[in-house]
Amino acid sequence: MNVLKQGALFVRANLWIVPLVGVLVWVLFRFLDPAPPRHIAMVTGGEGGGYHQFGLALKERLAEDGLTLELHATRGSMDNLERLTADSPDVQLGLVQSGTTRLLERADLKKLEGLAALYHEPLWLFQRTGLQIERLSDLAGKRVAVGSEGSGTWAVVGSLFEARGDASRLQNLDGGNWQKLPGDAASEALEKGELDAAFFVLPADNERIAMLIANPNLELVSLVQARAYAARLTFLDHLTLTEGLLDIAGNVPRQDVELLSPVATLIANQTLHPALTSLVLEAAREVLSKGNLLDPAGAFPAAKPLELTLTGEADYYHRRGVPFLQRYLPFWIASIVDRYVVLLIPFIAIMVPLVRSMGPIYSWRMRARVFRWYAQLREVDKLIHQGNIQAEIEAQIERLHRLQDELTRVDVPLSYAHELYSLHLHVRYMINRLESMRTGAQESGSDDALE
Repeated sequence: MNVLKQGALFVRANLWIVPLVGVLVWVLFRFLDPAPPRHIAMVTGGEGGGYHQFGLALKERLAEDGLTLELHATRGSMDNLERLTADSPDVQLGLVQSGTTRLLERADLKKLEGLAALYHEPLWLFQRTGLQIERLSDLAGKRVAVGSEGSGTWAVVGSLFEARGDASRLQNLDGGNWQKLPGDAASEALEKGELDAAFFVLPADNERIAMLIANPNLELVSLVQARAYAARLTFLDHLTLTEGLLDIAGNVPRQDVELLSPVATLIANQTLHPALTSLVLEAAREVLSKGNLLDPAGAFPAAKPLELTLTGEADYYHRRGVPFLQRYLPFWIASIVDRYVVLLIPFIAIMVPLVRSMGPIYSWRMRARVFRWYAQLREVDKLIHQGNIQAEIEAQIERLHRLQDELTRVDVPLSYAHELYSLHLHVRYMINRLESMRTGAQESGSDDALE
């Protein structure tokens, strides 16, 4: 038998593996993550605000990578959290101020994960000149704006009073002296003398901050316990606003000011495709690469401070940068390769033992083509041992002759020929044995007739 014939026999003996591989591939593809979408949506903040401006820059940068970012302007962090935790969210990403997620229910918190801290948004406390406010306790009995309820300012101020064990003061609004006012209304009331102090959470380059600092009737409060609060509240950083940082020529501020600062954070819900995380964070890194007055170049995006647990992909990015393949291939190609590498690993793990079984199965099939004939020889053996062979001896001899003829047409590889020829010998042996028994019986019958 030539090599081609042996190959054909091997293939036929292992055709069972073809449908099995088909089912395996279907199962793996069925449970493999779908390809990343090329369109995602993000909630930012009010148009013209810092969050929305960052969103616009991020959108432009992601467009270079072929990802469309749809921006949704909102009223701020709490609106963003509500959109992200909806039962059927229409957005995947959002910008929120650190400290605001503490206002969510536990069930809603489980729907969110952190991606990165983006930049500082200091908590500014302005006072009327001469009030000498240095600690939060100095605000007792004074007229203070603490931010509108549900706002980022309200959330941070509430956390500060909770940290000092005085949450009831904010809840009761200090007997009516404290007011829940949005930023515009608070700054206007403060300038008019209707307030003694007001809290704001805004970036350092915000026009409202510049206006308040320029007002000779107002002073920026330096909190002497800023470090202590930052140590207790992990979503806040301690910052020192150095003398002259905001305006060197005008020497603003006139001395170092101790501030507490939440950060703008990028968060996601469970509808964001994991593969897009590194793409979004790398785009954010380029947008923020130059830094600002408070944030040195390259400091953000960062893993801290964050309230929410980082996704696995975000944690990897902050520790090691973009995944290996994305350093050398365009994102979409790297994503495809990465997905199919993940598919290939279990495929190989399953296929290796299957392929190894092909040889033994082929060997068993070839031997089976020979050994199945031994069943007829065993039947003859049983008849002999049971003493029933004489009644069937002619039929069995004829049956074995047919088997012998059939064996001449059996086709097996040369490596299994010795088993076929052994069967030939055994069949011949059994025929000879039966013929001897038949002759002996005939001679015995003749002797009985002569007597």
